[in-house]
Amino acid sequence: MQDKITLSHGSGGQMMQNIINDIFFDIYGNSILKSGSDAANLNIDSKKIAMSTDSFVINPYFFAGADIGHLAVCGTVNDVATSGAIPKFLSLSFILEEGLPIEDLKQICRSIAKCAKEAGVEIVTGDTKVVNKGACDGLFINTCGVGIFEDPNIDFSPKNCKAQDSVIISGSLADHGISIMSTREGLHFETKINSDAAPLNGLIKSVCDACDVQKIRAFRDPTRGGLASTLNEFANVCKCDIEIEEELVPVKEQVRGVCEMLGLDVFQVANEGKMVCVCDPSIANDVVSAMRQNEYGKDACIIGRLCEANNISSPKVYVKTAFGTKRIMDMLVGEQLPRIC
Repeated sequence: MQDKITLSHGSGGQMMQNIINDIFFDIYGNSILKSGSDAANLNIDSKKIAMSTDSFVINPYFFAGADIGHLAVCGTVNDVATSGAIPKFLSLSFILEEGLPIEDLKQICRSIAKCAKEAGVEIVTGDTKVVNKGACDGLFINTCGVGIFEDPNIDFSPKNCKAQDSVIISGSLADHGISIMSTREGLHFETKINSDAAPLNGLIKSVCDACDVQKIRAFRDPTRGGLASTLNEFANVCKCDIEIEEELVPVKEQVRGVCEMLGLDVFQVANEGKMVCVCDPSIANDVVSAMRQNEYGKDACIIGRLCEANNISSPKVYVKTAFGTKRIMDMLVGEQLPRIC
């Protein structure tokens, strides 16, 4: 543990995991929090709900394909939906910097309203604070999402994953992270790389409606730290190794080219509109088919499987390359793309 907070502590990688384990879990320490899920599953008067909170500090707040408002709704809705609950309500709090153009705020609010309508959620409460110029980059947004379980027996969690299960991704990786970097750094390409930010509760519902939910182990949107952080978290929770076929993972050629040019690992770059699903192999093809019926899952495919861990105390995620070799897919350690959500 370092003496001071650095940007790397917010990367979604190993340093962020360290601060969660060594400070937050150590001090608060209840079983609900320690489950490590994107949303807490809560039982209140025989009703089961899911609750999640998130903060958005992205710079710039307008970027190719979306903006901070659209991102705030998508990120919160997706975190609630991964638990298996139906997102219903959002809180929305703004921290506004002195000097922020009113028209920018209106545009972001309109974006929030449009995305909330698509996701089927209502903005029901909120708060507004204004800080001195220079205290934040225009505006920050904090959200809380609440969802209801239509089936209280649903329990999507990486702890349910087991050897031989299939790993599925709903579409191409790294679009969001590369969109943010290109906007921030003024990089120009032949075609624009847009953020993939999207509400995925409809995609998850499509899968649940079409498949045996008892054979679905877990959903997770691979945001900060990318697919690498998500799969390493899964492996550490379920104590299985995971093997991914590199050739099967969908990545747009332009995104792959930018990652290679900048020395970035495409598996560690953030996504905001993709979903990982781990399921029993007997329903894997059905899951893919259901995802492909949704506009946000047209490129869904099976990319790997879980297997018995070689070392149960230190399970690994492996990538099988096109050359027939195998390498470890490490969790991001430091900061790769600052402020991507």
